[in-house]
Amino acid sequence: MKEVVDRWSSRRAFILAVTGAAVGLGNIWRFPYVAGENGGALFFLLYVFFVLAMGLPVMIAEIMIGRAGRRPPIQALAALAQERGRSAKWSWVAGFGLLTVFLVLSFYSVVSGWSIEYLSSTVQGKFAGASAENISHALDVFLANPWLVVLNHSLFMLLTMAVVAKGVSSGLERLNNWLMPLLYLLLVVLVIYAATTPGFGEALKWLFSPKFEELTPLVVVNALGHAFFTLAIGACALMAYGAYMPEDQSLVKAVVIVAVLDVLVAVLSGVAIFSVVFSHHLDPTSGPGLMFVALPIAFSAMPFGIPLLGAFFLLLLFATWTSSINLAEPMVASISTGRLSRPVAALIVGLCVWAAGLLPALSFSTLANVRPIAGMTFFDLVTSVPPDIFLPLGGLMIAWFAANVLDPEKAAGALGVGTSGFWLWLHITRYVAIPLVVLVLLSALVPKLI
Repeated sequence: MKEVVDRWSSRRAFILAVTGAAVGLGNIWRFPYVAGENGGALFFLLYVFFVLAMGLPVMIAEIMIGRAGRRPPIQALAALAQERGRSAKWSWVAGFGLLTVFLVLSFYSVVSGWSIEYLSSTVQGKFAGASAENISHALDVFLANPWLVVLNHSLFMLLTMAVVAKGVSSGLERLNNWLMPLLYLLLVVLVIYAATTPGFGEALKWLFSPKFEELTPLVVVNALGHAFFTLAIGACALMAYGAYMPEDQSLVKAVVIVAVLDVLVAVLSGVAIFSVVFSHHLDPTSGPGLMFVALPIAFSAMPFGIPLLGAFFLLLLFATWTSSINLAEPMVASISTGRLSRPVAALIVGLCVWAAGLLPALSFSTLANVRPIAGMTFFDLVTSVPPDIFLPLGGLMIAWFAANVLDPEKAAGALGVGTSGFWLWLHITRYVAIPLVVLVLLSALVPKLI
């Protein structure tokens, strides 16, 4: 397999692309409600610490492998392992990663379709003047309609694969170049508005004044898990991006910038959302319904609330769109060959993911009573097992490969920070990041086995 010839056109393009992969449901939908369920500021402080201690070293490892191999993930791992006299079966790590992104994208598309529906409903004025009771029931009514859920799932997959089919420079790079700055602009506008609400001060206190007496093992474990999930590591998607990385770009600097931008989205989203929540005396621990139930109730009662609610769902759509195209990329890159063009590969991947997504999409209606394992629906399974178990397991294998299998000289060259910088990364990865990833994996695996 020849090395990839496509490259990001600039350092900025690479950073925006990796940021687009990292920023998504984890930052805008999941972070606010998980932070709410785990005490706010203390969770946020631990989350940032684990991003630095665990997330950055593993992210560096994944991109490093792609940069050193300059091939799609499966071929890169096989070639790099054989160079060191190791088994080409290390390629199965990438195969496992592709399975993981396949499953994650199948539910990602479904949940992202909800943002399309809610954006459409907001634009149509369905939430204007609606009672809290009607808004609370709106999500249940929508999910119980299989045709509507599948329609929005289909629209989102079409949006995703249309971009991926165009390739790196014409598709992914062009979308990231205008969509990511627009996403941050929307966030800033929402935070400026949040600063005018009576709940702004309480939101800042909730997010930035930790109460250390509330520290529990569960809060630590949840912060660990979220730090891992939010950076899009463990599924070889970033490995594919590393193969396209410009030769003269600093890997470490790029990863640090991406981590800062990723955490920034979570912070800005938290400030904007909790300001509205506290302004209307809503429960910050209301769980996943915070975005789709609590916010529509709050915004419907606020001046200019409906346009701002539309901005929230547009923001969510943008974030999930950039993430989904970056999840799809390694799958398309892996099967796109001289005989199979990228558009055809994108069509095949898109159709397969769409078909798999029908199971979680119909879990609230037609398949609501189908519970194949441990009383869980297909939606419960696909939203818990791949992100909670498969991603950490993939991240563990990727970090182990980079730290113990990859040729140290080749790894140091791909890292590009000199001998001392490489050994610093190596020791942090071996003795800090890998044990923390094991803890993430065990914390998710043990409760499911009991």
